[in-house]
Amino acid sequence: MTTTRNTEAVATARTVDATPLVRGVSPVLEVPFTANGDVDYDGFARVVSYAFSCGVTSVMFPGFASEFHKLSDAERWELSLILLDYTRDRDDIAAVVALQDHATKLAVAYAQQVVAAGADLLNLLPPYLLGPSSAAVQEHVRSVLSAVPDTPVVLQYAPNQTGTSLDAPTIGALAREHPNLRLVKVESTPPGALIAALGAQDPPLPSVVGYAGVQLPDAVRRGAVGVMPGCSFIEIYVEIWRRFSTGDSVGAHELHRRLLPYISYWMLHTELIIAAEKLISVRRGLFASAHCRAPAHALDAEEIRTVDRFLDEFADYLPRLDTF
Repeated sequence: MTTTRNTEAVATARTVDATPLVRGVSPVLEVPFTANGDVDYDGFARVVSYAFSCGVTSVMFPGFASEFHKLSDAERWELSLILLDYTRDRDDIAAVVALQDHATKLAVAYAQQVVAAGADLLNLLPPYLLGPSSAAVQEHVRSVLSAVPDTPVVLQYAPNQTGTSLDAPTIGALAREHPNLRLVKVESTPPGALIAALGAQDPPLPSVVGYAGVQLPDAVRRGAVGVMPGCSFIEIYVEIWRRFSTGDSVGAHELHRRLLPYISYWMLHTELIIAAEKLISVRRGLFASAHCRAPAHALDAEEIRTVDRFLDEFADYLPRLDTF
C-alpha cells in the first residue's frame, strides 16, 4: 500500500460540530501487524469498517490500544488518513485523531496537519516524559488549543500510564480560556470523583471514561457521557450502553458484571490487554495475525484459554467476521 498522500488534496472542513457524536461507545482502534511486524494497512481498513458497523458514531486513533508508541511518524500518518478517508465526507460519524507528541512545537504542527486532513476532533495526551512541571503541561495544552480554535478537543487524563497530574479546577480553567476543550477522557483509577468534579465546573465539562470501562457503571452514575474502550468486542460495550440509555440499569450492570473478570485482569497491564484484544480480533476473523511489536506481552497458555472462554461466553454478541 502506498504510504504518501497529498494532504491539501483531501483537506476539508466540517460545518457541523462533531462533539455530540462522541457519546456512548467511542472505541480506540487497534493496529494489526503482519507476522513479521509490518503494518497491515488493509487489515486496519477492515478494523475501521468493523468499528462503524457496530453502530458507534465516533472512533479514536491512535491510542495506547493502537500501540501508538510503536508506530513511525509515516505509519501513524498513513493509518490516520485511512480513517479520515472513511469519515471525511460524512456528518453522521466522526474521527477523533490523537496527539501524543511530547514537544509542544510538534504537537501544534501535527494538530494543524490532521485538522487540515479532515479530523473532526482531536484527543490530546499531555506531555509526560521526564516529568514536566504542571505549568509546562498546562502551557502545552494551551498551545495546542490555541492552534486549532475551531476544532473540538478531548483532553486525555491517564495518570497511571503517564504520571501526569491534573485536577478538575485546572482543567475547568483551561476550558474556560479555550472553549474548544469540550471533553475529558478520564482514565484515573477510580475515575468517578474526577468525572463528577468536572461536571460541577462552571460551565460543566463532560467526560468519557477510558481504561476499558472497568469502572463504567460508576462513571455513568457520576455523569460520564461515553466510554472509550478497545475495539475487538465493541458489541458488548454497545449493548451495555444501550441498556443504561434505555433505563435498564439492572441489565447493564449484569452484562458489565459478566465482562468485568476479563477486562479487570487484562487491564493489569496495557501490553496485556493489547495482546488479548488482538487475539480476540484474530479469533473473530477480523485480520490474520495477532502480532504485537516488541517489547510486548506474550500471552501464556492460560491467558490464551481465557480469551477462548471469553469468546465462548459472549458468542451471542460476537459473531465471526471472516473478512481477511
